[in-house]
Amino acid sequence: MRLVAYALLGSTVACAVAGSARAADLPVRKAGPIEYVRVCSAYGAGFFYVPGTDTCLRVSGRARFEGGYITSYTRQAGTNSGDTSGYRGLLRINLDTRTQTAYGTLRAFVRLDAGSRAGAAGVGRSGTQERLGLAYIGTGVDENGRAQQVMNVDKAFIQFAGLTAGRASSFFDFYAHDFELSSATAGSDVASTNLLAYTATFGGGLSATLSVEDPVFRRTPIFAPSGGTAPVAPVFVGYTRGVPSGFANIDSIQRERLPDVVGALRLDQAWGSAQISAATHELNVGNIALGTGANAAVAHTNSVQGWAVQGGVKLNAPFVAPGDVLYLQGAYGDGAQFYTGYSTFSGSAGQSPATIQGQKFQQFFSDATIDPVTGQLQTSQSFTAVASYLHYWSPDWRSAVFGSYGEQSFGRGARLAQGAAFDVASTLAGSNPFGANAVGAPGTRFYQLSQALRDTYQFVAGASLIWSPVKDLDIGVEGYYTQIGLKSGRAIDLDKSPTAYANIAGINAGTVVPRTATQDSVSQIRFRVQRDF
Repeated sequence: MRLVAYALLGSTVACAVAGSARAADLPVRKAGPIEYVRVCSAYGAGFFYVPGTDTCLRVSGRARFEGGYITSYTRQAGTNSGDTSGYRGLLRINLDTRTQTAYGTLRAFVRLDAGSRAGAAGVGRSGTQERLGLAYIGTGVDENGRAQQVMNVDKAFIQFAGLTAGRASSFFDFYAHDFELSSATAGSDVASTNLLAYTATFGGGLSATLSVEDPVFRRTPIFAPSGGTAPVAPVFVGYTRGVPSGFANIDSIQRERLPDVVGALRLDQAWGSAQISAATHELNVGNIALGTGANAAVAHTNSVQGWAVQGGVKLNAPFVAPGDVLYLQGAYGDGAQFYTGYSTFSGSAGQSPATIQGQKFQQFFSDATIDPVTGQLQTSQSFTAVASYLHYWSPDWRSAVFGSYGEQSFGRGARLAQGAAFDVASTLAGSNPFGANAVGAPGTRFYQLSQALRDTYQFVAGASLIWSPVKDLDIGVEGYYTQIGLKSGRAIDLDKSPTAYANIAGINAGTVVPRTATQDSVSQIRFRVQRDF
């Protein structure tokens, strides 16, 4: 038995050795190299090398919840009428890529914003976003106009050797509501526009930029009275030896022709920053059809170059508290109201948007009117001034206090000329065909009280308190007060006398005495929870 055991053991060992020898003759497959993600420290925290390239990438984003309250003075029928609360959820994704080249850093940056809004205007619904085709309202019975989905390519630009090309913030802007949750103050803030710019840098933090920018994102409507089917609105316009001569149609849609040209001179140093910027902005309308039927003629309205200038300074105040900053900014525009940001609160979705629910009278934000005698454009003027101060009570707690003042005025004689044209048109038509936006006949009571083309002012004041218990988390609340008013005279109170415009003859005859107002105001509170990563 022992002999058999030794024989079996020997056979097993022999087989094992033979198998090993045959295995040694087979080819060996080597494991592929493992390429680990490497940190890229050249451009700051968060960047890493894209595997297999020399390009550094940073992925970041944001999640935000907002809820708010806005005063409302009406429960009349209408979209959003009577809403006092609103809510919004927002997501943001950022991709920042940078590659070092012989000419310097090659950068591409993209940002996608998406959100869901509901409720009151100013907190939820955004008419300006709808105008730009970035927001889509709910059409159900209960949520009609109150629910809204937003999708926005906020940034998509390339930077290389001083060149910036793509969708980016306007180089005209400076303060741009940096310390505000609601962007309530009057001031230019176009975060997304298409542009091609070159920036030259000099010593000592000085730089100069020349930017060609898309004019669509700076447009407000040319004034046209109501009563027709948009975008063509009827107005009495034309001339024969200087005398108004016939009815006409205005094609108030502006053509995409000349781009806006923006120039900015900026200084950045340890004490803060300063910037002076200027812009040109073309205003144009289609041809004006004079007369009707076979006798219709065409009048040409010359385009006009609007313009704007702005100056601002940012002052660091570490002597008060680390992180404290003061912004001061002022802007003036002729035919370029969007550059002064006078319509920031109400938005520029229409020539007279009404954000205040139950608004007593509407502001008109048109960049120009059409002279009913000459058929040419008359520009409006606007200016704004804003101040904002950020203070850190501690590293975890901070507050902002901000305010602004602005005015808009229409060309001298513009309202008088429009009113005279309306008077002639009404006489020829046998009635007033232009509805609630009619200026009225000069010398009448209605002309004195109508809201169209009235010079207005706007005042904003607000403050916020934000808590950051951990890095990149903000929990804050903001409240502010906005007042709009007429620079002179009174206007029909649309809230207390909502049917007054339906009886213009009665107002002029004195049989109808509408309630009037000189100013209107609104207060808002907004709460935000925001996490950046």
